[in-house]
Amino acid sequence: MEPSPSKPFNGKKRKKGADLPPDAAKRARRQRAGADQTERAGPLISVAPQRLRQPIAAEELTELLHYAALGDGGAVGRPRSPSWCDVRAQSRVEGVNVVVVEGVSQSDFYNHYLTLSNLRSRFSNRLTFTSGGSGALLSTIFGTPVEAPRRQDGKLNKALRTHPVVLKYGTSKRGLTAYVLGQEELIKRRYPVKGLPGFEDFACVDRVDVTDASPLFGLDCEMCLTRRGYELTRVSLVDSEGKCAMDRLVKPDSPILDYLTKFSGITAAMLDPVKRSLRDVQAELRTLLPRDAVLVGHSVNNDLAALKLIYPHVIDTSLLYVKEFGQRFKLKLLAEVVLGRSIQTPEREGHCPAEDALAALDLAKYFISKSPLKLVEDHLEDLWGLTAEDDDDGDEPAPSSRFADALQRLGRSLCYVGKRRDITLHPANQLWHNSDKQVLASFLGQSKRPFFSVLSFSSFSSRPPCQDHKVSRRLQQMRVVFAGPFPAGFSQGEVKRLFSRCGSVRAVQMLSGTHRVHAAVEFKLLEGAALALQLLNGAPVQGQALKVQRPVSESTLDFELTLEALTNDAVNACRLYTLKRAHAGDGQASASGQLSHESLTKTFGRFGAVESVTLTGKPGGRAKRAFIEFQRSEGKRAAVESAAELWSEKYVTCPALTPAHAACGLWRHRGPHQPRGQTEPEHPQNVAERHRMQKLDARLGKVFRSLPEGALSVVLLLAPHSVEEPPSPGLCFLEIKSKVKGLT
Repeated sequence: MEPSPSKPFNGKKRKKGADLPPDAAKRARRQRAGADQTERAGPLISVAPQRLRQPIAAEELTELLHYAALGDGGAVGRPRSPSWCDVRAQSRVEGVNVVVVEGVSQSDFYNHYLTLSNLRSRFSNRLTFTSGGSGALLSTIFGTPVEAPRRQDGKLNKALRTHPVVLKYGTSKRGLTAYVLGQEELIKRRYPVKGLPGFEDFACVDRVDVTDASPLFGLDCEMCLTRRGYELTRVSLVDSEGKCAMDRLVKPDSPILDYLTKFSGITAAMLDPVKRSLRDVQAELRTLLPRDAVLVGHSVNNDLAALKLIYPHVIDTSLLYVKEFGQRFKLKLLAEVVLGRSIQTPEREGHCPAEDALAALDLAKYFISKSPLKLVEDHLEDLWGLTAEDDDDGDEPAPSSRFADALQRLGRSLCYVGKRRDITLHPANQLWHNSDKQVLASFLGQSKRPFFSVLSFSSFSSRPPCQDHKVSRRLQQMRVVFAGPFPAGFSQGEVKRLFSRCGSVRAVQMLSGTHRVHAAVEFKLLEGAALALQLLNGAPVQGQALKVQRPVSESTLDFELTLEALTNDAVNACRLYTLKRAHAGDGQASASGQLSHESLTKTFGRFGAVESVTLTGKPGGRAKRAFIEFQRSEGKRAAVESAAELWSEKYVTCPALTPAHAACGLWRHRGPHQPRGQTEPEHPQNVAERHRMQKLDARLGKVFRSLPEGALSVVLLLAPHSVEEPPSPGLCFLEIKSKVKGLT
């Protein structure tokens, strides 16, 4: 949809929004103020809940670091924005710091969970990290080329090298997710965004994350002028196959002042019999659009404003085919030149929104099907009016595209501090030290912090790989409960069925060294053991009371403190665990029918906005349990305080304990040679090891406190490697330092 026609200029300078009705102008001012406030709040980094449960590799981390440090690098090339996380207000990032800790695994972190207080409390994003050695990782970070406008022969004509489309999107072909507008650009371009002033009365359509296989839908709207400003009169939706899925006339709520028939094609006779309201078409759009659909339009922000709709995943063709200085092409011209199609012809009164929606959809498909460089080459003259022969220095080689070189061309300093290594970075940018203490002192002693810095702590690198490399002993023990006595003849299967009411059971071990029947029950998740203690301890089983307790040993004495810390962990601040029971007989909870995203969002949405719902269980099976992720911690708190109300609705809840990244399964497997249903024997307490972990945590805290506000901080735990054992999983911690409440 192209901007609506404005009134003729009368020679007097008017304030922005002066030609709008009072309510519309006030709403526009609030919207601009909200966007400015969001920008002033500083940069943010967030990872989608679904992505937290998947490991990230060195290449994905490198994408984030390059984008955070360079952003839109202009002539030096632009790195790809990371597809697995969102960096808002990237232009306000004040620096990037990476600390690589060698020889410490994910298992070590949770075995020393209470000791590593700085590491677990300062970072709100935690993901499993898979990587080779630290040398290869550092070479990947510094040496990986930033996507730059150049061909394989190293040369490009200046008209292509400096073309705005190539500078914005690079030269390589990319999937549709690369062209979906990010949150920062949505705010900058004045799109309806949830939470910003001016959009309080807009309907919000919650969607799941999109992929390169997500369907595209073309959208176009027509408006008329009413007493409240421009209001919707017609909406058209075209599906990914090019078929018209929706074409509806809409009766505005306010009296119409001008039908704008010349542009909209709408007349009074067409709208007189119409009863359909704006809410009706909003509801129909919710039904028609798949959960991962991407809306495509030309200046589609105007269409969404007319629909009073907040939709998170959009592609705007007016921003794809960009001209210099941000100028935009008309949809009619793009359709004629690129598609060879005539739309908005003079003989037709008004625009046909279905025709315009299809044109925008096909333009987006065409753009995605080609590399940006190829598209510009094909239409350099007929669309942009340029020729390759106009370049006098077309043989000038493009500058180096290595990240370190691109960073320095922008005047941003970089530095590596650590052991001497063979990495792709000039020695002048390296400070070599043999101990972690020297590394920290050297970094803190610099009069001015480098914009991009990497510190390597290697004092743990000489440790041999842990034998329990796939599981934290402490977390594993907290998933186990001892139960009994059971009636004589009570079988292992009956024990499993009983305790499955509280969560998915991994293993049951019948204990033979007792006079009566007892069992050790190991759950897959920490929440299962917590609910078993809450719901089954004291429950009658065939007339006798059942006792459920945790294992008791020297290593388990801090369990309650550890569980409390896990509950208050930054990564669990907004997460809740729930299951549904069939009945409440005998004080027991029994899992019932299948849960769904829709039912859980409706039930828990009354406590606060729900960010995501994660169903647990085998793929394709019935989901009996779920994690609820609220947008704010207040939603989780309200749900926990309403446990009795939810119990009456047959929901059993408890605060989330299992970190979201644990769903990838890397720490949930038994260690080698471990009997089913038994916890691995605890090794003798190593006081020296705990002291070393305390020193490591203190050093990490000092590094974080020394960073400027707005700096991206990354801590990587790289597990030790062994030829005999499979690679151990590490951890990646992410945070952008900020004083703003709720951002750290």
